[in-house]
Amino acid sequence: MSLLEMKVPSPGESISEVEIATWLVADGDYVEKDQAIAEVDSDKATLELPAEESGIITLKAAEGDVVKVGQVVCLIDTSAAPAQSAAPKTEAPAAPAAAPAAAAPNPDPVKPASYASGSASPAAAKIIKENNVNTAAIQASGKDGRITKQDVLAAMSAGFSTEATQGWGGTREQSREKMSMLRRKIAERLVSVKNETAMLTTFNEVDMKPIMDIRAKYKDAFAKHHEVNLGFMSFFTKAVTEALKLFPAVNAQIDGNEMIFHDYADIGIAVSSPKGLMVPVVRNAEQMSLADIEREIKRLAIKARDGKITPEDMSGGTFTITNGGVFGSMLSTPIINPPQSAILGMHNVVERPVAINGKVEIRPIMYVALSYDHRIIDGKESVGFLVKVKEMLENPERMIFGSKDPMEILLGL
Repeated sequence: MSLLEMKVPSPGESISEVEIATWLVADGDYVEKDQAIAEVDSDKATLELPAEESGIITLKAAEGDVVKVGQVVCLIDTSAAPAQSAAPKTEAPAAPAAAPAAAAPNPDPVKPASYASGSASPAAAKIIKENNVNTAAIQASGKDGRITKQDVLAAMSAGFSTEATQGWGGTREQSREKMSMLRRKIAERLVSVKNETAMLTTFNEVDMKPIMDIRAKYKDAFAKHHEVNLGFMSFFTKAVTEALKLFPAVNAQIDGNEMIFHDYADIGIAVSSPKGLMVPVVRNAEQMSLADIEREIKRLAIKARDGKITPEDMSGGTFTITNGGVFGSMLSTPIINPPQSAILGMHNVVERPVAINGKVEIRPIMYVALSYDHRIIDGKESVGFLVKVKEMLENPERMIFGSKDPMEILLGL
């Protein structure tokens, strides 16, 4: 017997322990090399643990256990052969002994009772339970009708009707679930932000008509040429990077008694995932075009949706944008993502009556909110930053020429 000890690899810098969220295999299963055998939660992301070699697995930790990086969590007997290979050969001769006519109908009744048919994998079952999803609304693509994790994610991304989710049970029962390490860490960080920063929020409104006109006019050509859709987020990201040039304190952070200023803009984009809200980072966004930003946001959003986001994807941001408008939020006060000093909240676009050149017109208006740490950002800077973002969104041509009016550049002002 040749046993391989599988240890928890380091998910990223500064992470010393992880939690076994889900075992994707059972004790005694035969696993193939590089097969995902477990999902582990760190304080930043959920990661898959692949088998280092093929063989029979013996689990050394239970779901919910917190284990140190480098700790042995399972053993793999690399000298073992697949367990399935022997069983069919010993039972195969028994089938021809029965009447040939009875051989055809027999497999069908057995299949629904098999382990795989109609059942969910451990990872899929966890997501189904967390999101209260009815399995009848999921199309299984796994072997013998097994519901895989990707089947659940695909069904959730497509949306459900009210009949697709399980409703109230009509009972007075209660249930308890242990918070994941990721959720516990988020809770700790949110509380620490409220306690350790002088957080304030300033608000403004943006007339989205210029942006919406541009999208309506160019969205088809943009999608055809760049193979990605033109959304609001790229305009906001571009406007933010231009405003950060003028107000560097909004892009800075506090480290002890010092302030760290960044000569670049790594913009965190809050995206929704089955695990909750995650904030992957678009690096050097100040150097990107609108198409580059849209492509990077799409790539990171897909990784978050599929549970493949890594701690490296979410570390090192200098400023964050969150869009509650996709869920219907009219106005909110977003919480700063530490150690950053500010976060911009976008909201839904609603047609409102506004005064334009002395006349009342109906315009698509979005309320925006900037939460900031008053220890490092003064009120003048926070308001000035948000006004500059508003100006560039309402005059998109300024994003091409930076924060200046094109006429000012033409006149050399």
